[in-house]
Amino acid sequence: MRWRGRQESTNVEDRRGRTGRVVGGTIGIGTILFYLAYTLLTGEAPNEMLQQTQPQTQQSQVVNDSLADFTKVIFKDTEDVWSKLFPEQLQMRYRYPKLVLYSGRTDAACGMASAAMGPFYCPADEKVYIDLQFFRDLKRKFGTTGDFAMAYIVAHEVGHHVQKQLGITEQMQRQRRRLSKTAYNKLSVRLELQADYLAGVWAHHIQKMKHVLDEGDIEEAIRAANSVGDDRLQKKQMGYVVPDAFTHGTSEQRMRWFIKGFKSGKILEGNTFQATNL
Repeated sequence: MRWRGRQESTNVEDRRGRTGRVVGGTIGIGTILFYLAYTLLTGEAPNEMLQQTQPQTQQSQVVNDSLADFTKVIFKDTEDVWSKLFPEQLQMRYRYPKLVLYSGRTDAACGMASAAMGPFYCPADEKVYIDLQFFRDLKRKFGTTGDFAMAYIVAHEVGHHVQKQLGITEQMQRQRRRLSKTAYNKLSVRLELQADYLAGVWAHHIQKMKHVLDEGDIEEAIRAANSVGDDRLQKKQMGYVVPDAFTHGTSEQRMRWFIKGFKSGKILEGNTFQATNL
C-alpha cells in the first residue's frame, strides 16, 4: 500500500508516553469485556502481556513513530471516504471521530483503555483507541503481515463509528438489556460482520479515489480477517470451538463480508442484521 508522504489526519490525540488513570476508581464494563476478548484472542492473560512489556529502545521508537504516521494516514483516508459517501449515499453529514494513540494504558469514556485490549472504538466518546504494539503483535501472534492488513484493522474500527452515526449502536445497547448472553452474542456477530463489510466499502472507495492499493493488498486484508475469526481463535486457545460464544464471526464470515463490501461499495447493501445467510 502506498502511504508514505500522504496527508495525515489532524483529528488525533497522541498520548504515547502518558499514563492513564481509572476515573473514580472504577472499571467500566467495556474494560472487562475487552480484557476477556484479549484472553480469547491470544490465549494470554492481560497481566502476563503487560509484564512482558519492556522499555522501548531507540530502534523500536523509530518503528513506533513510523506506525503512528501510517495510522494517521489511514485515518485520514477513512475521513475522506466517509465524508464523501455519507452525503452521496445517505444524504447525511459525516461526523469525524478521533484517533487516540497511546502506549500501555489511557483513559476512555468506556473505561480504562489498556494495551491488552487491542484496537477498539468507544461509542461514548466517538474515539478509536490504538496501542501500536498491537500491529507488531499481528505478525507475532496471528501470523498476519502487510500494511493493508493493518489498514483493515483501522477501517474496521472506524466502521463501528459509521454504525454509531446510523443509530445501530444505540439499538444494540437497548437489546443488551433484554437479551440473554447467547442471544446478544449472535447480534454482536452481526454487528462485527457489518463493520467488516464497511471496511470493505472503504477499501473499494479509497482505491477509486486515490489508487493507493498494490497487488496483493486485498489478500492481506482477507488474511487478517481470517486470522481473527472466532472459530480459529477458539481452536487455537482451547482446542475446540464454542459457536454460542462467538462475538465477531467465523474466519469465513469475516472474509466474505469484507469482500462483499469491497465489491459493492454501497453502505446500505451491508445489512447483516437482516441477512438470512451470514
